[in-house]
Parts: sequence; structure tokens; C-alpha cells
Amino acid sequence: MTAALRMAGYLARHLLLDRQAEFWLGELNPLWSSSETRARVVAVVEETADTRTFVLRPNTGWRGHRAGQHTAVEVEIDGVRLRRCYSVSSAPADRLPAITVKRMRGGRVSGWIHENVRQGHVLSLGPVAGDFVLPDPPPAKLLMLSGGSGITPVMSMLRELAARGAVRDLVFMHHARSRADVIFGNALTELAGRHCGLRLLLCLGDSASGSGRFDEARLRELVPDYAERETFLCGPPALMERAGRTWERAGATGRLRRERFVPVALPSRPAAGAPTVRVCLTRSGRSFAAAPGTLLDQLERAGEHPAFGCRMGICQTCRCRKQAGAVENLLTGAVSSEPDQDIQLCISAPRSDVELCL
Repeated sequence: MTAALRMAGYLARHLLLDRQAEFWLGELNPLWSSSETRARVVAVVEETADTRTFVLRPNTGWRGHRAGQHTAVEVEIDGVRLRRCYSVSSAPADRLPAITVKRMRGGRVSGWIHENVRQGHVLSLGPVAGDFVLPDPPPAKLLMLSGGSGITPVMSMLRELAARGAVRDLVFMHHARSRADVIFGNALTELAGRHCGLRLLLCLGDSASGSGRFDEARLRELVPDYAERETFLCGPPALMERAGRTWERAGATGRLRRERFVPVALPSRPAAGAPTVRVCLTRSGRSFAAAPGTLLDQLERAGEHPAFGCRMGICQTCRCRKQAGAVENLLTGAVSSEPDQDIQLCISAPRSDVELCL
């Protein structure tokens, strides 16, 4: 037996023993893992009729977070492991981290979490990620603008600033259908009562002062210096689009920071009369004619099951090596035409014959 074969056998036995040990230790303590971040749910807080906060006690794999960042939650549903990204809604200094999950209509993962996850349940978490974070030191004048479940990352920021005694001149403007739909409503009221530098503005659909939709005229009336403030924006696509146009007209886009947690409609823009292109999978040897839409959508229609998470270009779960061909990033418009480049399937569309390492 050659030295190379002996080494291969040793490594195979070593890896097998490691996996067996991890399996049995995981049976004794579900939080134990040498490779995964896991967390036990220690409390479930009903925020609204369709939103819950899950307070977590993670294992040693948890490395903390910066306010505004998110983590991927992995669950198994009908034998399929699925991942979705959720903001960490607690402050970084809090003893226990928390995520807040709104049950989305037709949402497979959010619905499963609401129906199945209770105190004592163990969740698998991905590493925290995201650059939607406060600079250090934080700006003197701030505006936090949110709608619906988009409040979760900016709430973490507000809690961090409050814990540091750094709420100096902060306007928190949140949009919701009704007062009963305001996530963290009691916590916001309590924080506003304790910090004179916090001005809380709730734009509610059931109030006499207007709808729960973003309104530029109302913003100018209530926050006349909005264009001078460093602004953190997160909410439904319609709110973010209208707010983005407002900041563009004011010439203040450099002060607007945005986070998306709702899939947007991605244009595929196939050229009229363009020849049919093919998607080739180098590992399986399969190929199929490309159609409008993202590569993730097309692969699923072709019967493939690539890993994915957020479906909006955030979590990187669907990252894949493109060995040849050109694809367009539908968020930025950038075209990748060099060989051996990593792309994200959920936001990429083929613009020529493409070879994927799948």
C-alpha cells in the first residue's frame, strides 16, 4: 500500500469517527456541534397577530452580531432543508440574541416556524452577515425609516444606541396598517419615554392623519431636515422605491442606506429575437434551453434542486461556480463573462450559453 493510500485511509477513518462522535453527542445535547451554530429557543414573544420574536440561547458557535445584521435560519420541512434570512432584532450587548419573524402569506418557512417552533426548540443558524450597520461613531442626526417587518434591523440599531446612551437626535418613522400591526409597539413607546432625543412617528392606516403608506409631503412636514440626516431605510418594495425617489429629488442619496428583506421583481430583459441559449450542468451532464427569469427559477423548473435561501441575493446560499458563458446580475445590471467566476443563481440570468458547476 502506498503512503498516499495509507493517508487516505487514515483521513477517511478520522472523518468517520468525527461524524459519529458529533452525531452521538448531538443526540445527548442538541446544542452541541463542532461545525454548526445552534440555538435553543428560550422564549417566544407575540409582537403582533402575525409576528413573533424568538429569544435564543446559542452554543459557542455564535460570535455575536452588529446591529442591523441578519442570520440565516435553517429548518427541515418534509425532508427538505430550507434557509431564510432574519434580522437579529436584539441589541449586540443583550445577553441573549433574538430574531423576529413575520408570517408571510404563502411563506413556507415563516409559516412553519410560527406553527412549530416553541420554547425548547433548537434552531440551526448561519453566520451573521450584512453591511446595513451603523458607522462608529454613530451620526449625530439620524432618521430610521421603516415599514412592516422592515422595522427589525433598525430596531436593533435603536436598542444599541439606547444601551450606549447615544440617542441624541433620532427620528424613528414607522409605517403600518394599524396600531395593532406595529411590531415592537410597546418597546418603542417605552424607549421614546426614556430618551428625550428620540422622536417616534407612527404612520398608521387606521389613523385620522393619513394612510400607513409612505408619503413625501408628510415626510417633509414632519421631518423638514430629512435630507440632512443619515437615514436607514428598510421596508416593503413600494415604500423603498418611493422613499428612494424622494431622496434622489433632494440630492441626498448619499445619506440613504437601504436593506431589502422582501424579494423584488427582477427584470430578465431578453433581447427581442435573440437566439436561444442553453444552460449546461457540467457535473450531471444535463442541459436545457434557457427561459426568462433567474437561473434558480430555471433550474427548479428543469427538475434540479440547487441549494437556496433568501432568493433575493443576500444570504449567498445559492452561490455557484460559472465555468463559462455570460450572466447578468439582475440587481446591478453587471454582466459576468469571465470563466470560473462565482455567481448567485437567484439574481442571475443567462445572456449566452452558460456552463454551471452543478
